[in-house]
Amino acid sequence: MIDIAIPGFGAFKLRSMALDFNGTLGLDGALLPGVAERLTALAERLHVVVLTADTHGTVHNILAGLPVDVQVVSTGPGKPREDEAKRAAIIGLQRDVAFVGNGFNDRLALEVAALGVLVFGPEGASMEAMQHADVLVTDIRHALDLLLVPTRLQATLRR
Repeated sequence: MIDIAIPGFGAFKLRSMALDFNGTLGLDGALLPGVAERLTALAERLHVVVLTADTHGTVHNILAGLPVDVQVVSTGPGKPREDEAKRAAIIGLQRDVAFVGNGFNDRLALEVAALGVLVFGPEGASMEAMQHADVLVTDIRHALDLLLVPTRLQATLRR
């Protein structure tokens, strides 16, 4: 668990962290450098979940051996839209969760998470998603480091 109080913003007792894969943890179906080590470190304190449509069909192979749960959000007839499925997954984690994403399909999850972090990385980011995030970073490593070194969150979010 990560327990942090941010003056004027609120207190968090985060138990879980959920992350989008493509455009957030990975680019073009490959894990970005420095991510695996940080996910491993965070998994010592949080339940780590990757929520993805698995656009490239590689997520299970890429994340094999890492201490993360992978939930592939499938879409199609009779299934919820990807953005709604991600929001439902966050709510299912009891809302004691930080969510990290970048796309339009991440906006609802960013909105309902206790802490929403948007990564404006090499794939860009959705303006709608930005409007629902609490923090904006330019690199996934920075997003993960916010939770590894929570005083950085205090410096960014205190009011």
